[in-house]
Amino acid sequence: MLSDRIRTMGMPHWLTLFGVILGAWIVLYTLAIPDDLRALSKVYGSEFWRSLCVVTLDATGYATAVAMWALMAAAMMLPTALPAFATHDDLCHQTGARLAPLVAGYAVVWMGFSLIAAAAQMGLFSLQMISAIGDSQSLWLSAGLLLGAGLYQFSPVKEACLSKCRQPLTFFMSHWDEGPWRNGLRLGLICLGCCWALMLLAFVGGVMNMAFMGIATLIMVLEKMQNLGRYVTRPLGVVLIFGAMTLVVRAV
Repeated sequence: MLSDRIRTMGMPHWLTLFGVILGAWIVLYTLAIPDDLRALSKVYGSEFWRSLCVVTLDATGYATAVAMWALMAAAMMLPTALPAFATHDDLCHQTGARLAPLVAGYAVVWMGFSLIAAAAQMGLFSLQMISAIGDSQSLWLSAGLLLGAGLYQFSPVKEACLSKCRQPLTFFMSHWDEGPWRNGLRLGLICLGCCWALMLLAFVGGVMNMAFMGIATLIMVLEKMQNLGRYVTRPLGVVLIFGAMTLVVRAV
């Protein structure tokens, strides 16, 4: 019953998870770079941002980028996995398993993604294709990311991953014997397969851009809904491809 589910979500492990999500959004909000400061980057250039210690081409800059991507992953991806976590929690009540190892395994996958995304950010920054705050400075980079993400919306890999995210009970019943830790890793990889291309659009929408993060989170949540998701995935692909074509037309 719905009332039982609501009461269950008041348990300490659920409150902790919600606290992590809320905390990540609060930290992102405090660190987010407002539009007026983004506009200043066009005037003052990358030296302006280096003076604010946003991103530098050294170990400290890489660590900063990793932390930003990890916060984005916590704020944006954990909400999309809540239906799966709730399904696993229901099964835990029947079997005595725990939710925490599942969430930990899931988080490890997205931490790995954060390490790779931060390295990509540093590389693109060194090539002057993005600014020190992670915004694309290359129309061709933006078009390529949009086109890649749009085409990926139609890929069999994306569809296979989404089908598992939309039916978490079937997924867990198929792999329950592997235990919550390995199921968490598997769930994280499936979620990564669904969302990695959309997450990389942060370079187009702006890393640490609250508007982009909010819209992207909503889209990814809707995509994983069993009844609504199929009305989101491919139309979104069309929109992204059209956006890429529009940028190319502007460039030529």
